[in-house]
Amino acid sequence: MGWQRATRSPPSSSFLTLIDRLPSVDSADVSDIVDSILPAPVAPAAPAEALLARARLDFHAALLSKGILSIDSNGVVSNADKSQPASRAYAAHILNALSSETKVAEKMAGQRAGSNFETEVTAFLAAAFPLLSHLRPATWTIQKVGGRGKSSSVSKFEQYAHLVDLSVAVSENPSLQAVLGNAYSIAPDIVMHRAPLTDAEINGPQVIVDETVAQLASLRASVSDRPLLHAVISCKWTMRSDRSQNARSEALNLIRNRKGRVPHIAVVTGEPTPTRISSLALGTGDLDCVYHFALPELIAAVEAEASGDVVELLAMMVEGKRLKDIADLPLDLAI
Repeated sequence: MGWQRATRSPPSSSFLTLIDRLPSVDSADVSDIVDSILPAPVAPAAPAEALLARARLDFHAALLSKGILSIDSNGVVSNADKSQPASRAYAAHILNALSSETKVAEKMAGQRAGSNFETEVTAFLAAAFPLLSHLRPATWTIQKVGGRGKSSSVSKFEQYAHLVDLSVAVSENPSLQAVLGNAYSIAPDIVMHRAPLTDAEINGPQVIVDETVAQLASLRASVSDRPLLHAVISCKWTMRSDRSQNARSEALNLIRNRKGRVPHIAVVTGEPTPTRISSLALGTGDLDCVYHFALPELIAAVEAEASGDVVELLAMMVEGKRLKDIADLPLDLAI
């Protein structure tokens, strides 16, 4: 017997009579019934503020509240070169973008402003980098060094411990100074370092090292108790002279004089003029990157105030990965 399509019988007269007897329901009543059954719609939650965005806001707030970033009675912002109209314009644009209310204050002395800027950059990193502890678990220390004496030297770190002996040799034989110069003297602004690990920490749930293997690895506290230098950060609130090139020469000294891996080498600046920033940002081989304290605001300022050449220069540094924002620094240090 072949397959046949089923047919539906027409509704009976008794069913149609029943339908006719049902009370009519208004569409509004139907809507009320549906609303009483279905749960009330829930408004979407506002997206949480990114923690790095909050740390960046706090960093800028500290610069403003402590007078590092301020404006004087003549309308010149503290990081601007008053003799350069473009510098004044860029700095004013950045200040307006960061704060709608800015107290008038006399500009700090250069060294004081620079030192305070180092303090706030250190505080920013100390607040931001621990947010990435799940990416780089370790016992990290971030500190402002300050000074140029022996206590500020990188020789306390594992990669540069041999510089102590070199310093002693130079002091005992001054003629070496003429040969070596000060290439071995490195005193950074901010350092980031980690402690070596005990064998128990390295082994964890299974034995990875013991007294028979990896007897020269610097990560093992049993080999050396000196901290491992992870990053060196130079701070330049402004760039007014060739002194800003000290960051480049110290970077080269760090690279040439280390025994072990090269630490991250970065510069953080508040300089508002792209041409001056380019004196450090352009080129490779020494600095990892230059980080601006307010890069998006600088880009907006230059696009609003500058000519095509300056806009192109700034774009080249950003697109060429030679200039980034301060908020990028913690993530780059996690590499």
